Amino acid sequence: MAKRTSADSKTAFALPATFEWWTQHRGDWPVVATAIHNGHMARDAVRSLFALSEAERLREEDPYTEFLIRDIPNRIVVHRSRFEVDINRARNGAVYLRPEQAWGLAVWKTEPPRDLVEACLAMHDEYYAMLHSFLAGVERCHGRFVVLDVHSYNHRRAGPGSEPMLPAEAPDINIGTFSMDRRRWSSVVDRLMEALRASDFPGGRLDVRENIAFQGRGEQTRFIHEHFPNAGCAIAVEFKKIFMDEWTGEPRGDVLMALRRLVRSTVSILLDELEARR
Repeated sequence: MAKRTSADSKTAFALPATFEWWTQHRGDWPVVATAIHNGHMARDAVRSLFALSEAERLREEDPYTEFLIRDIPNRIVVHRSRFEVDINRARNGAVYLRPEQAWGLAVWKTEPPRDLVEACLAMHDEYYAMLHSFLAGVERCHGRFVVLDVHSYNHRRAGPGSEPMLPAEAPDINIGTFSMDRRRWSSVVDRLMEALRASDFPGGRLDVRENIAFQGRGEQTRFIHEHFPNAGCAIAVEFKKIFMDEWTGEPRGDVLMALRRLVRSTVSILLDELEARR
């Protein structure tokens, strides 16, 4: 049997490269999942101006988050890199023009021309127009909905083989709820967290906490709570990159599969909570 290579391993858990802005899938459930930082692609005009290497960009993107939500019939996956346009930032900060907007990274060789920036921002505009239409349709069909806004985060920032962040500061799963009416949606969030903690996960129970490493301050959850204040519960779900080597991009297939099953298992709980609100 031929030896499995690193490239084969990555391909098995990632989508093929595409120049689509995003893909959307619509199903019957009032549960929606998104992977808006999964993308790595960028237009040639943008790529030619990047000062960052492919590996540097990949390190701050959220590879394999699309894989984690692949079993959710309602899902949206963004294929463009956050370094072209960050869908999860407000429009006036969606293109990283200064290092302080991008973890201190100098993204560009030279300042991108205004027409290029405007083209990036047009993508941001179109995404939110699409998202509003998508969620309005779910609301018409079901009255209420939950959005799992799935991301990932680095925990070995000092370099390959470095000590990870202290566990007190870096839960395995961080639930962000900053922009929601927490009292209104308390039963949904609490039951989700209980289910994640109680899962029979390989290697032991997962550390699941709320608003520790991140607070869920992204633009997407804010937008949903603003435009669907009574119908939409948007939960930012940040997975620590225990499912991959954040410096090489190499996936850990067994952990990815376990997390995918875990995400799928939460749907019945969320459906029960939404049904109880009818």
